[in-house]
Amino acid sequence: MAFEIMGVYSSLILKQAVAEIEKSNAFTSQFGLTLSHHDAVELVETRELALKSNGRIEFGGGIINKIIKKFCDSPYISMHNYAETLHELTEIFYFYKNETLDLLNDEELLKFMKDSFDGKCQGSIELLAGRELANMARNLRCGYALDYLEKLANDEVDENDEY
Repeated sequence: MAFEIMGVYSSLILKQAVAEIEKSNAFTSQFGLTLSHHDAVELVETRELALKSNGRIEFGGGIINKIIKKFCDSPYISMHNYAETLHELTEIFYFYKNETLDLLNDEELLKFMKDSFDGKCQGSIELLAGRELANMARNLRCGYALDYLEKLANDEVDENDEY
């Protein structure tokens, strides 16, 4: 009986998460981005797998809607890569929540991800995950500022831009 109740409860939560993602289309359509029902279901599945593989639990709708709202105005996201990019950003988000030891709240991590994605990474998920977020997480774990390595490199350049 308890398993049946949990199954029904879990199913309702997943349906609610899908519905919330579909509602985001009203906002993202102004940027030419929309998700189908199938895309929304797959995103919820990606979130569930990312939570499980990173040993995390989450209550409520999760981070997907926050990612959608944060990244929908990126010049590097189009309908062509929208759903795929959201899948990758969701996986990366949960991985780096662990890697940063939860020292950043969700908004701080999303801001860093978006600034890096639109800035130095110029839309490259590989650079975002493999360089910028990895450096930031290492800096946090060592007690340094988020951009410690960048500041160190800039400090080594004298006023003539020579090392």
